[in-house]
Amino acid sequence: MGTRATPLNTRPLQGEARIIAAEPYYEAVAGEIALFEAAHASQLPVLLKGPTGSGKTRFIEHMAWRLKRPLVTVSCHDDLTAADLVGRYLITNNETVWVDGPLARAVRSGAICYLDEVVEARRDTTVVIHPLADDRRMLPMEKRGELLQAPPEFLLAMSYNPGYQSVLKELKHSTRQRFVAIEFQYPNAALEEKIIRTETGADAAIAAALVRLAQMTRNLKGNGLDEGASTRLLVHAAKLIARGIAPAAACHGAIAEALSDDPEMLCAIDEFVSSVF
Repeated sequence: MGTRATPLNTRPLQGEARIIAAEPYYEAVAGEIALFEAAHASQLPVLLKGPTGSGKTRFIEHMAWRLKRPLVTVSCHDDLTAADLVGRYLITNNETVWVDGPLARAVRSGAICYLDEVVEARRDTTVVIHPLADDRRMLPMEKRGELLQAPPEFLLAMSYNPGYQSVLKELKHSTRQRFVAIEFQYPNAALEEKIIRTETGADAAIAAALVRLAQMTRNLKGNGLDEGASTRLLVHAAKLIARGIAPAAACHGAIAEALSDDPEMLCAIDEFVSSVF
């Protein structure tokens, strides 16, 4: 049986390259746009750190649009292996065919490859990532006996949530120190209100109330909640309210139930809702 490599547009193992034609809405919080552009120009990988729903994925989509590069996104999970990223041989019609993984496809096309929540992947993935994230900028494909050299346009980006780190799922220092890190936090109240209004068409009063609610829940982080309400959850609630759902019901479904299963905590969040609406 012969072997051949599949072209870039063959069915992926995970993560299809996307060309983002329309500008994704994103509000800069600090100097993260300029920092990312400089890292891309310097061929440096980027690590996005921050809580869930703080804008990391929207930011990477915005930067792919801004830099006019295809974007390959991989949602990392417990079963994700190095072979899933790089590729593997498959047997099709009695022929052994090599199928590139999303990381290999991103390198070949000079795309931005975004590994979302990278600490969730198996440890063997870092063996593949390290040569790409230092001066070598190479992807070893051991099963094919090939070393892919990343073109200047390629950028490796990863994200993780430090708040969910554990001893078993922390990002190793040998990995972290290869990356330019950008920290994401929730925006200040005025900017968060603007984001809600722009994303949903909500009026100023609704947006302000949702931001006050979010701040109340964020004060409970470490005191009953792992995370407070993210900007994403506020947008969800505002969209429900815009569809005619009462604020109490919208916030219970989009915020309270998303944050906790504990009856006492749900009751506390519902009381917060009552106090701001």
